[in-house]
Amino acid sequence: MLSIIEKIKQGQLWDFHGGIHPAENKVISTRNAIQQAGLPSELVLPLKQHIGGKGDILVTVGQSVLKGQPLTQGNIAMCVPIHAPTSGRIIAIEPRTVAHPSGLTDLCIVIETDGNDQWLDNREPITDFLNEDPIDLIERIRQSGISGMGGAGFPTSRKLQSGVGKADILIINAAECEPYITVDDRLMQDYASEIVTGIKILQHILTPKLVIIAIEDNKPDAIKALNAEVSEHDNILIRVIPTKYPSGSSRQLVKILTGKEVPANGRSTDIGVIMQNVGTIFAVKRAICNAEPLIERVVTLTGNSIDNPGNYWVRLGTNVQYLMDIVGYKADKKHPRIIMGGSLMGFTLPHQQIPITKITNCIITPDRKELPLYNHEMACIRCSSCADACPSSLLPQQLYWYAKSEEFDKCEEYNLSDCIECGACAYVCPSEIPLVQYYRQAKSEIYARKQDALSADRAKARFEEKNARMERDKLERENKFKLAAENRRKEMKAEKPDSLGNDAIAAAIARVKAQKSAAESDVAAPKPAVAAAIARAKAKQAEAAKANSDEPDNSEMMKLREERKQQARERKTKLATENQESQDAPETSGKKDAVAAAIARAKARKVAQAEETTEASTQPDIEIQEPEEKVDPKKAAVAAAIARAKARKMAQAEETTEASTEADIEIQEPEEKVDPKKAAVAAAIARAKARKMAQAEETTEASTQPDIEIQEPAEKVDPKKAAVAAAIARAKARKAAQAEKTTEASTEADSEIQEPKEKVDPKKAAVAAAIARAKARKAAQENNNKEE
Repeated sequence: MLSIIEKIKQGQLWDFHGGIHPAENKVISTRNAIQQAGLPSELVLPLKQHIGGKGDILVTVGQSVLKGQPLTQGNIAMCVPIHAPTSGRIIAIEPRTVAHPSGLTDLCIVIETDGNDQWLDNREPITDFLNEDPIDLIERIRQSGISGMGGAGFPTSRKLQSGVGKADILIINAAECEPYITVDDRLMQDYASEIVTGIKILQHILTPKLVIIAIEDNKPDAIKALNAEVSEHDNILIRVIPTKYPSGSSRQLVKILTGKEVPANGRSTDIGVIMQNVGTIFAVKRAICNAEPLIERVVTLTGNSIDNPGNYWVRLGTNVQYLMDIVGYKADKKHPRIIMGGSLMGFTLPHQQIPITKITNCIITPDRKELPLYNHEMACIRCSSCADACPSSLLPQQLYWYAKSEEFDKCEEYNLSDCIECGACAYVCPSEIPLVQYYRQAKSEIYARKQDALSADRAKARFEEKNARMERDKLERENKFKLAAENRRKEMKAEKPDSLGNDAIAAAIARVKAQKSAAESDVAAPKPAVAAAIARAKAKQAEAAKANSDEPDNSEMMKLREERKQQARERKTKLATENQESQDAPETSGKKDAVAAAIARAKARKVAQAEETTEASTQPDIEIQEPEEKVDPKKAAVAAAIARAKARKMAQAEETTEASTEADIEIQEPEEKVDPKKAAVAAAIARAKARKMAQAEETTEASTQPDIEIQEPAEKVDPKKAAVAAAIARAKARKAAQAEKTTEASTEADSEIQEPKEKVDPKKAAVAAAIARAKARKAAQENNNKEE
């Protein structure tokens, strides 16, 4: 099986998908040899005229420069410098409108020419390039500012570096397929020998197995000139290919000559092929052999609106208006148009103050008959003519929909990056849709978004690095402080070995811990209010637990009894305190003390009476109602007896408490002279108590008689009658207690208000009162013994 190189040498050619055959319009600009455009008064040089980054500016405003002097520099392969096209002075470094479809501005260096066109002195041409190191030659090419002059603007040095040792085939692209453009055609006719010299330089650098000069069959004069120069070189082939647009595109030309396709998102070097333009080859020869950087290029000036069409040597930075003046441009009065580039891949300039750059190859000034004006686009009819004409085998109609709706993810999915913007789809579109414009806008938006994403990633990386650095600094400071503290402690120990405590800080920490533990213990201790609340809650729970029991519940009565005992103890303590205070003040009025004591006792009795009334009123009224269900007679009798016993115990407890309290008060009476009025009041109180005790005895005897009924279980008791009897007994007991309290209060009040009419011996009155009280207590005790 024959290899690719053998097939190429045998003259085999391949074809690519799609393509069109537009009107060429090349003849009007190839009639004359290349001419000099002259030197304008001002040159505007954009800092970026290639694919890659901008260089660093080496000059300042007001500085004088010489022809060929570097104006910028860059230390990376994708950055090539720009040079002064002539001698002059830097008058500005400012943004100017540049040659771009967007019509935007970019930073430019403005040179005012002096007309001397004086070269830099330190130029060093290389005459014997075959003995030079390829790396040195590549560096010379980079320092000369050479980039692809076919339209892409890719740095030539970077392309050569990627092809060293990898390229089997070197293709010289001389197809020049786009209408109107004849730059390469005239270069090959006028400078064929220099082009062949440039090819030899690239052969020395890349050492390919085969060199192919691809040229379309519509350039017979150029083919003839090249054949005369390469006839003596066996490894250089001239391959004439059919005229078809866009056969001059790198991917399509590789397919025509080798039958291979460049992979998507890949480069031709991936398949062992490297390609250079004819204009680039000529610039390489000038840079190596003549030590001339890229400061001028050939530009085709054509169109029916100019008088002198042709190809001109134009200094970089020359504005379009200067060129239009030298060729006799006659602008259309209604629709003046100047197109930079070809008729299919070019773009209309916003004005004539646009500078020529390294990738500018043609200026077209068409009239309305030559190139019809743009019509309004119509709706896509899905005719698929664009897909048939696409040389990259894409789906232009789908890309159009996605680009128009800004679905850029879909655009990338359908390989928008493989579009070469040749304009074949727009050329065949019956709806006159400017498809290439939509694709360019989508590419720009995708590129901008990717750049934003890269910037965000870089910012994130810097932020994370900053945080990590701050954390490291923080740890270093902490370690530094710890080390310093340790050193101070060691120094203190060394200076005071016998001092109390090893560290003042440790002592302070111990004190803080002690205070904290004390505070926690105080918080943990239960408060009296909390304890009382807990006790009440427990009491309520106990009452709720006993509520469901059949046993009689005495808890409420016991609670009331305890409260009364507590009140009695408080009264006793209060009276003792008052007596002590009265002893300390000998001159205190006896009448006031007696009245105060009487008022205190009256208040205490009122409190007790209120408690008795509350207890009586809180008992359920259900007791006097007839039970709906049958009541056990034994239980009813027991309940009645218990109620009577409770009433007796209550009265007995009250009397005992009062007696003990009064006895204590009598013991504490002073031996000094007794107030007659006070003695009379005390006697009246004693008599009232005696009467009360007699009434209580009668009531008690009457209430104790029914207890005998409990001991007669043989007789049948009516349940309803028993319940009624029990209720009546409880009501009588409460009524008797209330009457007793009321009588005592009224008696004492009357006795306190009245004053004795005649003078009473204090000692005798006191003795009589004491005897009366003793008799009352004795009678009460006897009654209690009888009841028991």
